Amino acid sequence: MSAIAASIPLDVDDYRAALRAWLATHRAELTFPPPASFSERMEQHRTLTRAMWDAGWKRAGWPEALGGLGGGARLRATYYDELCRADLDLPNSDYSNEVIGPAMLDYAPDLAAELLPRYLSGAELWGQGFSEPDAGSDLASLRTRGVIDGDTVVVDGQKVWTSHGHLADRILTLVRTGTPESRHRGLAALLIDTDLPGVSRNPLIFASGVDEMCETFFDGVRVPIGRMIGGPDQGWAVAMVMLQYERAMYAAQRHAWCMQRLRALVRWLDAVGHDDRAAAAIGGVWLMLQTVRARAIESVRRLDAGDVVGPDASADKVLLARAEQALYEVARHAAPGHFAFDADSGGAQWREEWWYSRAASVMGGAGEIQRSLIADRVLQLPREQ
Repeated sequence: MSAIAASIPLDVDDYRAALRAWLATHRAELTFPPPASFSERMEQHRTLTRAMWDAGWKRAGWPEALGGLGGGARLRATYYDELCRADLDLPNSDYSNEVIGPAMLDYAPDLAAELLPRYLSGAELWGQGFSEPDAGSDLASLRTRGVIDGDTVVVDGQKVWTSHGHLADRILTLVRTGTPESRHRGLAALLIDTDLPGVSRNPLIFASGVDEMCETFFDGVRVPIGRMIGGPDQGWAVAMVMLQYERAMYAAQRHAWCMQRLRALVRWLDAVGHDDRAAAAIGGVWLMLQTVRARAIESVRRLDAGDVVGPDASADKVLLARAEQALYEVARHAAPGHFAFDADSGGAQWREEWWYSRAASVMGGAGEIQRSLIADRVLQLPREQ
């Protein structure tokens, strides 16, 4: 560990330059063939994560108590940026550990020190289970119950759209410890091992054919109370920490990934041919992504400084969704025949990603909700009577 620490600079500019040089040398050994399934893709992601953790680069920006090297959110955002710049796949788990990790550090530091290194290093895969069939963007209305019984919490209920939850070793979820009328005041956050009796999961098949998410059922699951993140009524506060990273840091991560896909789109269109409007459309997407980058840089700086980003992060989310969907609309319209029918020229992958992009304006908080937050909480516009 001391040798790794000595070789990884923690100044952001020096770290970027050193990581870029290292990736240029090691990129080939970190590149995998196209996966045959989502589970195979996730295993490739875990292999990449383990390699980057062992080499020390992924440790930058995480506390030493977790096996990290210190530093903060700017270093982590730089890591994601350079990984995508090297045309490597950004592991799905990196999106989730940016949501789960900071909340655990704030509200359960001892539990984080015990378990979080296994997730960050790729030894385990975790999921996040917030949404329910009747509680999507309105988390305060969730119904999954968590009844405290001595030193355990007995959980009953259902979650849906749990990202890679059917493959996860643990799921961080919200449960209701108070009455339904308590809304956001009666919630708790729990880290639940998925091999506990009473946990069952059903993969959900997307329109693209990918089983990236699942619905999760809890039937009398007894969770040790030591796996509670914060107190029995602090679930909403935990969720708010998670959501500011899910919208602000996620925008930085997804921007890096979208820039990678934009470069790939240019290569694909050059190979298969395109109409005369493609260049202008690509330029428009590039400009949208620069707007996302400008917002994300400021948000990450605030996270790095320990500020609460709060509802301002909704702007990042709205801008990102617009840019991501515009990117895939170019793929659909610039070479429509190849997009719709090709199986071996890349068309199949662009179709799959186009389907996924439709959810960009829904997941993490629907666009309508985000715009309402911006209007009410940021711009403080008059409410409708």
